[in-house]
Amino acid sequence: MLSLIVFLPLAVAVVVAAVPSLGAAAARWVWVAVSAVELVLVGVLWAGYEDPGPNGLAFEEQVPWIPGVGSSYHVGVDGLSLPLVAMTAVVFLACAVYALRDGERPRAQTALFLFLQGVSLGVFVAADLIVFFVFFDLSIVGMYFVIAGWGHGNAARSALKFFLYTFLGSLALLLGFIGLYVASDPHTFDILELVAATPLEDNPLAGGLVLAAILVGLAVKTPTVPFHTWLPPAHTDAPATGSAVLAGVLLKMGTYGFVRIAMPILPEAWRGWAWVIVVVGIVSVLYGAFVALAQTNLKRMIAYTSVNHMGYIILALGAVGLIAGDTAQARSVAVTGAVVQMVSHGLITAALFLLAGVMRTRAGTYDMGAYGGLATPAPRFAALFAIAAFASLGLPGLSGFIAEFQIFAGSIAVAPVTAIALPGILITAALFLLALQRVFTGPTQGQSPGFADLHGRELWSVGPLLALSLLIGVLPQVLLGVIEPASAALVDLVGR
Repeated sequence: MLSLIVFLPLAVAVVVAAVPSLGAAAARWVWVAVSAVELVLVGVLWAGYEDPGPNGLAFEEQVPWIPGVGSSYHVGVDGLSLPLVAMTAVVFLACAVYALRDGERPRAQTALFLFLQGVSLGVFVAADLIVFFVFFDLSIVGMYFVIAGWGHGNAARSALKFFLYTFLGSLALLLGFIGLYVASDPHTFDILELVAATPLEDNPLAGGLVLAAILVGLAVKTPTVPFHTWLPPAHTDAPATGSAVLAGVLLKMGTYGFVRIAMPILPEAWRGWAWVIVVVGIVSVLYGAFVALAQTNLKRMIAYTSVNHMGYIILALGAVGLIAGDTAQARSVAVTGAVVQMVSHGLITAALFLLAGVMRTRAGTYDMGAYGGLATPAPRFAALFAIAAFASLGLPGLSGFIAEFQIFAGSIAVAPVTAIALPGILITAALFLLALQRVFTGPTQGQSPGFADLHGRELWSVGPLLALSLLIGVLPQVLLGVIEPASAALVDLVGR
């Protein structure tokens, strides 16, 4: 089942690219159809999922691949990865629906996004470091072509900056993976075997160096301060669907790498680096919020809120390494909140970027000063943007609140100093409320007169993303029931 989910979009991407006679409309509907089938398959996976227990995987598949170096095609899911697989399927389907009327090279765009969908899913189901790395690197290549080929503004420069930064990070990641391979006995790249063996546990210096390489590689992709500088230009110049996938899916590959690889395989080193990771998380939360507050470009503002929101995840995961007293339950809550934040941020920020894309399509600019009173000609657009903004700032009843409440409840219980990051929520609220005032309230002026409200495809792409955020906010156990057992198992691994 997992191999079908990963390779179906890759196979269709090859077919679409190889059939030049495929018309524009047909290409668009192929993208929608494949993404819809993927979502159905993931739904079947979710319905049949049973917790596999500590250091186990459900729907596991393993086939020898490069036996000489102890690498196999090994895939599976657990409570940490299944929610991200589902979120990825939802975001890509939303982008496929949103792009139904795009007229710029539709066949190439369909093939590229299906390729991106396949490799993204591959990252989240990989149980072998080399398989993880291959899919991780291919996602960088795919997104480079999305930004360079369908972006605007200084797209070529932004795409190049994105590629160089993230590819350099992936080289550091590969170096860390090789360090784990060399330290393991017998040598292996299998993640489950490495978790069971915990290589380098008796060598703190080497373990710290290997963890440092892995942290740098994943921090660039997340991104955290100071590795974030590629993110704002990449988002600003990328097409709306590219920004939605970049923020909604690709950024999560970094934070997912922490919980799948760094924390369980190198628990002692993670505990040793915990305070550094917590400080990086706090700085990312506050820096991202303050810089976002200063932006006048809506898309750039949303990009900086991603630095802020991913900082919450880093903060929580760092707190898990701070073992003080009987805090296992609090640390488990922090991990659960971090995974919920990955899903919540993916849904909400994808919706925000798609809505920002509507502004550029209609009026050609993201400048908030160019609008005013937009709620009058475009009430549906205003309503959905307001819901997305309130979800992003953590309003109760939406998924952002569930995630941030758990992150801070768990982190502060372990280390009260993490409360320093709480003003980030207030600043985020201020920046979104200011954006709502600038763009949607007051007299209708600037680019707002004649602004067409959301069409059906735009409503059907953004609406379900926000509906899922509402579902998680009102009935969180739908998601928490899957995540919590895996979070407790991870805390046990880190704390042993």
